[in-house]
This record gives sequence, C-alpha cells and structure tokens, in this order.
Amino acid sequence: MSSTPLNQLAASGQSIWYDNIHRSLLNNGELARMIEEDSVTGLTSNPTIFEKAIAHSDLYDQELRTLLDQTPQADAQTLYEALAISDIRAAADLMRPVYDRTEGVDGYVSLEVSPTLAHDTEGSVIEARRLFEAVDRPNLMIKIPATEAGIPAISTLIGEGININVTLMFSLTHYDQVVKAYMNGLEKLASKKGDLSRIASVASFFVSRVDTMFDKALEAVGRPEALELRGQIGIANAKATYKRFEEVTNSKRFKSLAGKGARVQRPLWASTSTKNPDYRDVLYVEELLGPQTVNTLPPATLEAFKDHGLAQVRLTEGIDKAVALLDKLGPLGVDYHDLTQILQADGVNAFAKSFKDLLKTLDEKRAEILVKV
Repeated sequence: MSSTPLNQLAASGQSIWYDNIHRSLLNNGELARMIEEDSVTGLTSNPTIFEKAIAHSDLYDQELRTLLDQTPQADAQTLYEALAISDIRAAADLMRPVYDRTEGVDGYVSLEVSPTLAHDTEGSVIEARRLFEAVDRPNLMIKIPATEAGIPAISTLIGEGININVTLMFSLTHYDQVVKAYMNGLEKLASKKGDLSRIASVASFFVSRVDTMFDKALEAVGRPEALELRGQIGIANAKATYKRFEEVTNSKRFKSLAGKGARVQRPLWASTSTKNPDYRDVLYVEELLGPQTVNTLPPATLEAFKDHGLAQVRLTEGIDKAVALLDKLGPLGVDYHDLTQILQADGVNAFAKSFKDLLKTLDEKRAEILVKV
C-alpha cells in the first residue's frame, strides 16, 4: 500500500479522527477500510451529523419499525437515542483494536449530549452518565460543550471516570476554563483512588468558523491593516491555544497528576473544512499539524488532504507571532471576547436546531409507521 498524505500526517504525531457517522459507513466496510488504509484512529459525531444520517436516509427505517413494534409509545428522543447508540456501539467496536493497540490514546468514538442541555449543568451530567452506561464501551467519549454550565459538568464527569470530548471552544478563555475543569476532575478522581490512566479527554477547538466571523468584522473595519489580517485569525487562535496547552502540560499541577497516571488533554482541531473558497481547501489541516493533537476531518476535507495535502509540522512555527496577531484586534475595534462568545452561542443554537429538526422527522416517521401497523 502506497503512503498517502494522510498516512504521513499520522506519522508526524497527529491523530486523524473522522467527523462523520452514517449506518452505511459502518455496514459497507468503509470505516474499517479508513482505519486500515487512511490512518483514521477515531470518530466524532454531533447532532447535525446524526440529523443528516437519520433524517435523509431509509437505512434506519427497519430498526425504527422494530423499535416501535416493541414499544409503540416510544417518543422521538427515545427513538433517536436507540438509533444513535446502535451506530456509536458499532463504530466503537470497529475502533476497539486501535484503542487497544494505542493503549487508550486513540480509538475513541464521540457521542454528544442533547444540545438542549447546553445551559443545564445537572441535566448534562445526568444524560452523560446515562449515555456512557448505555453505550457500554470503554472507548466512548461523551461530548459536552464548553459553556458556562458545561464547565462544571466536565469536572464532575471526569471525576467519575467518564471520557469527555469538550466541544464548541472558540477562545483562549474557553480553553483556560476547560483545562482547569479537566484537572479539577482528575484531582477528584485521584482523591477517590480512581485510575487516572484510564481517563481520556480532548479539547475541541473550532477553527474555520473563527475566520468566517472575524473576516466579516475585519472587512467592516475596512482599513488596510484590518484587511491584511483576513484568513489568519483562526490559525493564530489555534496556535495561541497550543502554546497554552504546552504551558499547562509543563505546569507543576499537571505534572503532579501525570505522576499519578494522568494523560494530557489533547487539543482537537474541529471545524477544519474551509468555508471561504478563496482559501486552500486543506488550509486548516496543513497549518495545524503538530504533535499531541487531533484533527477531526469531515469527508470532503479528508479526501482533499489525501489527494494533495502537505504533511509538514507547522503548528509549532510562529506561535509568538500568532499571539501578537490576536493582540492587533483590539486596537482595530474588533472585540475578540465578544465575537468568540457569539460563535459559541451560534454553535449551540445550530446544534439545537439540527436536533429539533431530527426529532421532528422522527415524529413524522413514527406516525407513518404506526399508521401502517
């Protein structure tokens, strides 16, 4: 088998996770092939991905009919969870050899709590516990957003030994809150004599959406010094976060936890498809390749990188310059904090809409099936 840019990327120290799930991917051998040939070592899902998979396919209809034969009163959310758990279990089983081979570094599959719980700490904790138990796979990560309510939920769940993929992170403030929650959780687990080496977590930092938002703000300013920053803020933001990650990893507090078996909470680059057609289609993969990180690639981006990506470590280049670039925003009247908070709120709302659309479709399919029965 000839080496592709994907294989070269993986050999450079970054893990490739696939940002997609669909029953056909699991049933037709495609995910198994990607694990074998494309160096894919994990899979992420979200409400939008499941909405596309379930609402726009008939592959789930037979299982829906079976579920409704067994429990005619099942509501749309119950049906969704049953379908999603089936897919997540199947994906986790395919990834299990990767999990075993890497001793728990990779091989994870992520399932998100309902986005309607993004501002509900207790509800998030209860649902995360329930989903983790229902899937019953050691290589499952539960996704929790880095919202104000999500942060304490993350700490609680890590403290209970549940693997967490923290999602919807857009700023250095979000990262600082998340890594503190992770270490708080590890310290809680250690105080209960829990095994820290069995816990894994990633901090999912969104990239292309940042450029979309900040490019618009910079164009509104209109001055040459503002316009020249377009297409650079997303990558600069991620590099500044990576610098913070290295500082945390080398801190006395984390080294103490590492001495008890704790793993680093790897940065995961999300939203890595290029939204602006003027930018290179693999921009957010090439520029963010670096050690101890994950890049979760949607289908088109994965195929594009496999075809013409350049697997060179660039994440660690120009980190101080990246931080200085972010410092230029304030004097231009572009508020970093406000825009990244808007991005997070928009992300929560987008996932919530997809989830509601999915439940609506399942309600319609449910009614249609019950009428025929």
